[in-house]
Amino acid sequence: MKLLFICTHNRCRSIIAEAVCNSLGADALEARSAGSQPAGEVHPLSLRYLQEAGISIDGLRSQSWDDYEDWRPDMVITVCDQAAGEQCPIWFNRSPRVHWGLKDPSRIEGTEEEVAAAFRHTIERLHGRLEQVLAAGPASLDSEQLLALCKRLGES
Repeated sequence: MKLLFICTHNRCRSIIAEAVCNSLGADALEARSAGSQPAGEVHPLSLRYLQEAGISIDGLRSQSWDDYEDWRPDMVITVCDQAAGEQCPIWFNRSPRVHWGLKDPSRIEGTEEEVAAAFRHTIERLHGRLEQVLAAGPASLDSEQLLALCKRLGES
């Protein structure tokens, strides 16, 4: 199953979601991430805390959702409120779309430990949601069941 994670700048939350999903998913899930206005670089703390969690950062990069027009994901998941409300490209209509709203850990102002906690929390929430997708046996789900599951997870 192919999942495309979208966040406007594709530098933090969607990147983290891609990395966590690919780390967990093995053969069952394949994730990519993109943005409508990609920043062109991955936030350095995203990379730092993914590595700290033992998750590979190989190949992660900030890119446009236009790069995936021909990829055909089984599900498009927005992870930031701004991306959830954006006008999406026509090709998104071929894929179900859900929203998994997450606070942007890169915008947290506070001590180094508070910022670290925000990144770790984002990784943990995505990890938990994606574990539930895997536990449901994504290959055995039809598109309606997958959509219902992902919507429910986005509300938790």
